[in-house]
Amino acid sequence: MARRLGIVGCGNMGEALLEGWIASGTTAPSDIWASAPHAERLAELSRHGVHLSRDNREVAEAADVVIFAVKPQILDGVLEQCAPLVTAEKLSISIAAGVPIVAIARRLRPPARLVRAMPNVAALVRASATGLAAGDHATAEDMETAATLFGAVGRTQVVEEALLDAVTGLSGSGPAYVFLMIEALSDAGVKVGLSRHCAQALAAQTVLGAAKLLLETGLHPGQLKDMVTSPGGTAIAGLHTLEAGGLRTTLIDAVETATRRSRELGDRMRG
Repeated sequence: MARRLGIVGCGNMGEALLEGWIASGTTAPSDIWASAPHAERLAELSRHGVHLSRDNREVAEAADVVIFAVKPQILDGVLEQCAPLVTAEKLSISIAAGVPIVAIARRLRPPARLVRAMPNVAALVRASATGLAAGDHATAEDMETAATLFGAVGRTQVVEEALLDAVTGLSGSGPAYVFLMIEALSDAGVKVGLSRHCAQALAAQTVLGAAKLLLETGLHPGQLKDMVTSPGGTAIAGLHTLEAGGLRTTLIDAVETATRRSRELGDRMRG
């Protein structure tokens, strides 16, 4: 991919994307510009060999595709800085949770070519789940560019923009839920006699294997669950305990709560 990429606000998520794009060969370091507000952060990012600046405007000016990777709380000010430099020839991609395309477009030069994306931190190991939504002026080529970028660091799903808050609540925040579950499974393994190292490795591989099995077979999770549970066996006994503890309801509630929070984060810029 020959286009020059600019990552405005290269924090943890921005760096995860940057590393994924370089590792996958999607973009050469020499074609990436990234900004961060502090010299210490720029020193950390220097190991990637990309162009670095403390000036968001410099990054926006240099890039053909501008990725706004800042928190929604500060996006307004960043857009104000960069707006004069984000021309109609550039594609803008926002990964700010909750902030709608119409609010971003109002702060940029019309007609702004905009795509919203909601990746997750697994982009670092090229295993992100990313939702994509197109703005009114985004072209088919723009969506292809976004799909190429985020497809290089995982799987993508194109959705209506109204559903991106749900994507944020499910897969954007989802790695945190899974890390908590892996930690709990590891603790359980230690409780029943395994070493911490052994328990954690088994728990993580179990989650990875279950997800891989579901994605590659295309079977419903309930079908796969039934394949594991035999009459009077260990799995059904464990599942009974999970259901009694409300795991299913708790996970549903967590996604709903995170979805609401995503909407709240964007409310300030909706008006």
